[in-house]
Amino acid sequence: MKKYISKLHYLTQDLPNRSHIEQAEIACSAGANWLQYRCLTKSDDELITEINAIAEICDEWGTTLILTNHYHLLDKVDAQGVHIEDFDADFNDMRNRIGEDKTLGASATNIESLLRVQQSGVVDYCGYGPFAHTDTKPNNKPLLGFEGYRLLQKQPIDIPVIAVGGIQLNDVNYLLKTGIYGIAVSAAVNLAPYPGQALKEFYRKLY
Repeated sequence: MKKYISKLHYLTQDLPNRSHIEQAEIACSAGANWLQYRCLTKSDDELITEINAIAEICDEWGTTLILTNHYHLLDKVDAQGVHIEDFDADFNDMRNRIGEDKTLGASATNIESLLRVQQSGVVDYCGYGPFAHTDTKPNNKPLLGFEGYRLLQKQPIDIPVIAVGGIQLNDVNYLLKTGIYGIAVSAAVNLAPYPGQALKEFYRKLY
């Protein structure tokens, strides 16, 4: 089943001065059509309460809501899918768990892992990075840079590839020239002086 995949994936994050719900309100009112809820610091009960509140906001604006990792909560909340950050996940098992109707995204940091995601045949898109340094999701993986995405042109890639990790507004045009499908942003929006305006500027670059 072919799913709708946005060209811009906006991710919430833990912030000291703005809740995930407030981030969702800002993003959706600024036109976000895809919101990935990324909170790995709360109990299931807290997550369910917050996700349901965000789901109401997303429903009001017609925004797709994706959960980071918390696939076990999909039957308790109104979300359209899940993004799995575990590089070693069994994607076929994950698909069986969430069903055919839900969107399934996965992460990859090199061509081999990206091809593994694609070859599973059950993942709808792949977040590929990190493009540049990021503090949102720290890891020790090599930075891909523009050349890392250009290398994909030599590979049999047909899954939508979403560039992730430290992407700034000025990077978007150059990234699109590499042939990727879209980008994901978090800190570039959430830490901007005017987050809603920052998100709108990313959309103008992509659509």
